[in-house]
Amino acid sequence: MRHGIVLFTSDRGITPAEAARTAEEAGFATFYVPEHTHIPVKREAAHPGTGDETLPDDRYMRTLDPWVSLATAATVTSRIRLSTAVALPVESDPITLAKAIATLDHLSGGRVTLGAGFGWNVDELTDHHVPANKRRTVLKEYVEAMRALWTEETGSYDGEFVKFGPSWAWPKPVQAHVPVLIGAGGGPKTFAWIARHADGWITTPIETDIADKIARLREAWDAEGREGQPDVVALMVTKPDPEILAAYEKAGVTECLWSFPDKPADEAAAFAHRLAGKLGLSG
Repeated sequence: MRHGIVLFTSDRGITPAEAARTAEEAGFATFYVPEHTHIPVKREAAHPGTGDETLPDDRYMRTLDPWVSLATAATVTSRIRLSTAVALPVESDPITLAKAIATLDHLSGGRVTLGAGFGWNVDELTDHHVPANKRRTVLKEYVEAMRALWTEETGSYDGEFVKFGPSWAWPKPVQAHVPVLIGAGGGPKTFAWIARHADGWITTPIETDIADKIARLREAWDAEGREGQPDVVALMVTKPDPEILAAYEKAGVTECLWSFPDKPADEAAAFAHRLAGKLGLSG
């Protein structure tokens, strides 16, 4: 079972590059960053954690661009994987986003994983002209269209929300298959979507009964005739506990994801190394 670090990026505290370098030195396997293009002041969408329109953290308003952040991280690291937890692909142009991700994978030597969400903040989606009741369909088309550009000599796509004719697009990702993980509540619709279109699941902070939900995800996976097992990244909300970690590994968690504080670089680095020590990681 691997361990990753997520930095809720903002325009203060440790930078993504510093955080990624520290995480790699401490022995973590993956470095994650989130995405919000903007937060509309007038909103109706309820945050999954607060249950209403209030936000639990002002960093939602100050989030850095994920792909620029990961590009800076790529320049100062050589091993750690670069991922999002989570990005919102449907808030970008799919052709442009495919180019950005392929370029990052090319320049980083094949280290990119796309962690994506459907988008809980429907007010944010509305400003990007994404119908809230179609967001899963839109994301499906984005993923399929980007994969066409990543893997085909002349990629094309003809969907309801994404359409383009045969096109050349280089660079191609170094990886033959860029992994796609979905960060969303663990229910039947999410698991069916993952089994059909993605490679794994990122849990939410309010998730319970992880073992039972992983079993249900695997049932959906098998029903689609998928080989192997889905990746499961568990967002940790407790302190490192050997019993919990052992139970998660037994249940099928492939990576535990720990929050990195956006404090000054020296404080954040000290935290990362302490956590790595508790987890028995070696940098």
